[in-house]
Amino acid sequence: MIQARHCVSLDEFLSELEISKATFKRDLEYLRSRMNASIVYDRFKGGYCFDSAVIGEKIELPGLWFSEKEATALVLMQHLLSGLDKGGLIEPHIAPLTSIIDGILGQSNTPTKELRKRLKVFGMSARKGSIENFEEVGNALLTRKRLHITYYARGKDETTKREISPQRLIFYRDNWYLDAFCHLRKDLRSFAVDCISKAIITNSKADEISEKQLHEHFAESYGIFSGKASQRAKLKFSPEKARWVSSETWHGQQVGAFDKEGNYLLEFDYNQDPELVMDILKYGAGVEVLAPTSLRKRVKDEATKTLALY
Repeated sequence: MIQARHCVSLDEFLSELEISKATFKRDLEYLRSRMNASIVYDRFKGGYCFDSAVIGEKIELPGLWFSEKEATALVLMQHLLSGLDKGGLIEPHIAPLTSIIDGILGQSNTPTKELRKRLKVFGMSARKGSIENFEEVGNALLTRKRLHITYYARGKDETTKREISPQRLIFYRDNWYLDAFCHLRKDLRSFAVDCISKAIITNSKADEISEKQLHEHFAESYGIFSGKASQRAKLKFSPEKARWVSSETWHGQQVGAFDKEGNYLLEFDYNQDPELVMDILKYGAGVEVLAPTSLRKRVKDEATKTLALY
């Protein structure tokens, strides 16, 4: 009302908003102390207006208002996201939210510092990455532009320059990955964001890949390794390990069931096996690879190498 009319009397507020004088005073104090609105009473004009020191400037209030329960949930989610992102890619960008959220909660019965102190997140496998490149990737992703990147592939120990059409960002096992169409390889690829040493947004429009194609290429395989599934893993977990594994999701399209002895049989499709082998080895003697033979041999060889070190 003040922005539209410049000056509004008390009677106009009480009448049009259908509130009491006490409610008006509380709301006015809230706007001044919590929303930083420079509202003053002008005796000459007989109403409330913005301070002359800020006349000419656009006065904006927060677009979202939260109840205390909603703000509490926001505090926890912001702290959770900060804790998950141990690589430091987005933490600096969500840090400014802290002061805003604290302002929303104000002097509530649940101080934000106490909330953050009671929530701990441990990221065990996060790698440090480039904040600048993360910004470029995110910008290109949202504006649907292609990227010129310099990419270091750890597995092959080689650096290449590529043009890619970004499709989506994935946060997987405490690290960020970019699913994109690679114009160098003319196929879909998943890029570790921390391995992108340089990223430049181009003026070319990014190629759009359907959700169905993305799902078939990335979701049918196991873990972060992409490609259409070509093999099916069959694992048997001991009754003891089954108490954990039966509640876990190893693959989006997995099939699991208990046998008569209490073992847990787990089946799913996959393409490449490096990540799968590592996950199987974590369970030691508590898991047996039933099929395929190639996976069984890989797991056996890796276990033998590990024993040889000791």
